[in-house]
Amino acid sequence: MSKSNRTVHLALVQMTTPGSIAANIEKAVEMVRQAAKAGADIVCLQELFNAPYPCQSEDHDRFAWAETIPGPSSDAMSKVAKQCSVVVTGSVFERRAHGLYHNTALVFDTDGKQVGFYRKMHIPDDPHYYEKFYFTPGDTGFTVAKTKHAVIGVGVCWDQWYPEAARLFALRGAEILLYPTAIGWLAQDKPTVGKSQHEAWETMMRSHAIANGLYVAAANRVGVEENIEFWGGSFAYDPAGNLLHRASHDSEELVMVRCDLDFINTQRTYWPFLRDRRIDAYGDLTKRWLDS
Repeated sequence: MSKSNRTVHLALVQMTTPGSIAANIEKAVEMVRQAAKAGADIVCLQELFNAPYPCQSEDHDRFAWAETIPGPSSDAMSKVAKQCSVVVTGSVFERRAHGLYHNTALVFDTDGKQVGFYRKMHIPDDPHYYEKFYFTPGDTGFTVAKTKHAVIGVGVCWDQWYPEAARLFALRGAEILLYPTAIGWLAQDKPTVGKSQHEAWETMMRSHAIANGLYVAAANRVGVEENIEFWGGSFAYDPAGNLLHRASHDSEELVMVRCDLDFINTQRTYWPFLRDRRIDAYGDLTKRWLDS
């Protein structure tokens, strides 16, 4: 690895969310403070960090959990970012208008100003992940946030399975690609396919790091909520696909990793995937299917 003039310390917050929205916001803020005290420059909270995961059932009452932006969660993120002089990101249940809701990632710079805004583009619909009932697909495109410490791309959970999304974040200049996440096992699946599900998740993310020559990290929930055992395992990979850290599957944890941003250029010169892309030949990627 090259000698760095641009080194940042990234923290991933892996936590449970058993309390009220106000209590969960307070808990997340305290975790950000702990991360800053430990030397973090950038702190990533998990998906929908301020509440239990709402999408396990189609329940109209849970739309009351949503908030406008600015709102209590975003205000708390902004305040703690400024107080601790750290970059803070995470996703919230956004109420954009009556009947219009999004899963929205925000980035606040070290002065507390919002510099990143992204609405989750890929919305799943699976047993106990009924997100299409709650969230409208994003309309922001794959935006990046230019912060004091790094250019950050922030996707949200289901976005992390799509190489097209990771590539577009990279092409906009992302140096660190973060995924606030809420993913776990259903009890009936864990004994038979649990291991392969978890390995597939991490393998996809590792591939984004290698293919785009950047840092990739996911901050996941942990603990049991209704029918889902969130599997934790928050992790970070460097641009060569080396694992920097993987959290436990069953405990709250503050993951701390060092990111040498100069290594991005070094890696991309040895593995010049961006140079050798055939952008003239990829037009069919915008089609739903290709008939033979």
